[in-house]
Amino acid sequence: MNYNATLKFAVVALLVALIGLSFKSIQASPTQAKLGQSQFSDINQATELLESSDISDATIQHQTLVLGLGCFWGAEKRFEALPGVINVLSGYADGRGLKPTYREITKLKQKFNDDNFAEVIRVEYDQSVIATSTLIKLFYEMHDPTQKNRQGNDVGTQYRSTILYNSEQQADIATRLTKTFQQRLNEKGKGLIQTQIKPLDKFYPAEDYHQDYIARNPNGYCPDHSTGVTFEDWPLLAKKMTEPPTKVDNIGLLTGKQIVVIDAPNCPYCERFKEDVTNDYAGDIPLHFRLASQLDGLTISSPTFGTPTILFIEDGKERLGHMGYMSSDSFYKALGAFKLGDTEAFKVAFGKGTDNRFCKAYDKFKNTPPGVFIDSLSGAPLFDTSDRFNSGTGWLSFHSAIEDSVTYHEDNSFGMERTEVRAKITGIHLGHVFNDGPNGGKRYCINATVLDFVPRT
Repeated sequence: MNYNATLKFAVVALLVALIGLSFKSIQASPTQAKLGQSQFSDINQATELLESSDISDATIQHQTLVLGLGCFWGAEKRFEALPGVINVLSGYADGRGLKPTYREITKLKQKFNDDNFAEVIRVEYDQSVIATSTLIKLFYEMHDPTQKNRQGNDVGTQYRSTILYNSEQQADIATRLTKTFQQRLNEKGKGLIQTQIKPLDKFYPAEDYHQDYIARNPNGYCPDHSTGVTFEDWPLLAKKMTEPPTKVDNIGLLTGKQIVVIDAPNCPYCERFKEDVTNDYAGDIPLHFRLASQLDGLTISSPTFGTPTILFIEDGKERLGHMGYMSSDSFYKALGAFKLGDTEAFKVAFGKGTDNRFCKAYDKFKNTPPGVFIDSLSGAPLFDTSDRFNSGTGWLSFHSAIEDSVTYHEDNSFGMERTEVRAKITGIHLGHVFNDGPNGGKRYCINATVLDFVPRT
């Protein structure tokens, strides 16, 4: 139901009734009084006044601005995350002579057609919460406006940089900030801004499958085509980070094995990776977060324009790298290859292998002081020495695992019926649990090569 239309109808009907009954003047409502006290001579005048004054403060504050900064998928998601932004739609604008559809604008013949539609986003925002100037600053910092008809590997007129305004106020702000940003680009030795600033003719929403594309496609990365040049001393989008890029010291990354996650503010895949993986990580290989501009001194072979990018580094040089979200299983398998290499421990962890009886790791751990055995990859506690006992089998044995640290899986391999035990966080194979423990209890038969030990303090 259209509430405003219903309200208008009810008020107009009331006016008609009052006019019909008494033909007396009617006092204006508080909203109408803002326009001055009025006398209604007929129903048309009443309707016109109601229509002209039916603008609430919220409606006044809500504005729309159309922006083109390359592929609209990532742009839509980043702007949606901003406080004060009400809604963001992907779509097409500023074209003529062809249909505004994805199939049409991506045809080869349209690639360098100046009349092609641009991929854009329409940002609806509350300007009492987020200013137009803030949106335009973020627009310039999020992409490379010096590139004409392209952003990174996306080439064609559909990817052009453009600001399509709905008011002269927006136009003035865009023009002023463009001049300011050009000065900052000049200071950094960058090129000329190619962004077109025009009045919006018409916005065409993109097909449904393009809307909220990143949110509906859980595995991927967020392209970063920004120049690194900002309006402030460091990016507006990076203000939630703990320190400016210029203060990051990578000396500690030049020695030993390290994990570096290339992060970015307002990157949904980065946040998901943190929630699913790094928030629970407590391994002995240090893990660091960096922006793509904070990799000085490191030898990186992977592309760094997408986030998250996970790098496994040894002595400052990348050994393994992956651009895009990684599941917990994928991350820990990569970490296992990085830390364990081609060893029996890796085969046990990821190939469901079994330690040799009385192996070196068993001898190392069979008589430790009080403490906790942890997952060698994640650092998560798995078994306590208070539950350890000598089964005489040549494998570490425990009465129980630490609560909620492992998972159990049916294992019918080799013609046997067993219960496999895996680490909950990493999913690595730990061993099996049997019902032949002391006093009819459990016996967790665990491979020592996939464990580390932390003494109790």
